[in-house]
Amino acid sequence: MYKNYDDLPGVLGVRELKDYLGISRAGAYQLLHRADFPTLHVASRLLVAKDKLLVWMEQHTDCAENAW
Repeated sequence: MYKNYDDLPGVLGVRELKDYLGISRAGAYQLLHRADFPTLHVASRLLVAKDKLLVWMEQHTDCAENAW
């Protein structure tokens, strides 16, 4: 399991995504199939670039200032 962002590879597959986020394999596939998730399709593989994942996470994080 990855302990921090710097340990991640540049491009994450399902296994890396699920391990980093602490979600199930099915949950990782659900994310990768979301229209707003920055999925990279390479042949039959679904991937996400590490930097795009961070941006997506920041955009989808609820915080107190967004509630006002």
